Amino acid sequence: MTIKKPQDIPASEITDPRVYRTRRQIIRAGVLAGSVAATGGLYRLLNPRPGSGRLPPKVAGIGATDPSLATALPDDEKPTAFEDITHYNNYYEFSTDKSEVAELAQNFVSRPWTIKVNGLCAKPTTFDIDDLLKIAPPEERIYRMRCVEAWSMVIPWLGFSLSKLLDRVEPTSAAKYVMFRTLLDPDRMPNQQRRVLPWPYVEGLRMDEAMHPLTILASGLYGRQLPPQDGAPLRLVVPWKYGFKGIKSIVNIALVDSPPMTTWNIVAPNEYGFYANVNPDVDHPRWSQKTENRIGDSWRRRRPTLMFNGYSEQVGHLYAGMDLRANF
Repeated sequence: MTIKKPQDIPASEITDPRVYRTRRQIIRAGVLAGSVAATGGLYRLLNPRPGSGRLPPKVAGIGATDPSLATALPDDEKPTAFEDITHYNNYYEFSTDKSEVAELAQNFVSRPWTIKVNGLCAKPTTFDIDDLLKIAPPEERIYRMRCVEAWSMVIPWLGFSLSKLLDRVEPTSAAKYVMFRTLLDPDRMPNQQRRVLPWPYVEGLRMDEAMHPLTILASGLYGRQLPPQDGAPLRLVVPWKYGFKGIKSIVNIALVDSPPMTTWNIVAPNEYGFYANVNPDVDHPRWSQKTENRIGDSWRRRRPTLMFNGYSEQVGHLYAGMDLRANF
């Protein structure tokens, strides 16, 4: 084998540094364009984890989950790895690229923080986040989460039932829906400077959905405070609905008398209905809902999507008599 000295190599044979530095992006773009199923092992291969950096602080004094709310998961449904949960994120306020959010959000500061609860209630209140967590200490909840684009996770959340917060403000009989609004701050959330979506992000639930004990406000995961890329300091988790019913960095919760216009209903009403229940029999216009890929699994291993994400026994009665194809 002949080893050339640097001075013996013609300039024409030296790879342009710009080409070298972008080779991974070129490979990644080509693979992703060829397959929506490029998650799990392939995703990890093309998106090596950055240094672990600062971990969120651990949460002390976590309450135990109410046994009546426990949902047994099959043996093959283990919690998704912390690294995957915190490095594969839908969070358009920072980026539309799921693999970029963690890096772009790493310096997002979520203290101090307040959540205003108002609208059709007897006791409208603005809560400091840390005072709220003393009033409603987080519990451990392991939920199966199926998200858009047919990928899913099993996440050990820390949170409390949204009903505990709503009970404190005493909704009036006129309150039929709950509207949620995220922080609007383009300096701290740089992608809000672009017209990706109409900002601020808005979400909504029917009152009985909001009051269901499985619906939680999550403040952490894996025993730690919620990382910025996962919606710190407080996000909505509705385990039988798609990922976009998981509004993050909430600053306002309003009780209203009619269905609120939510962000995805405004942007793509033909693709996203108000309810967003997981239903394998109703395909998204651009992909099938019948199967899903668990982040962390091989991309070849797909599993059947379960009705209401496997929570039919707990929530199916909320939709009795409804046409779930029309009300998607």
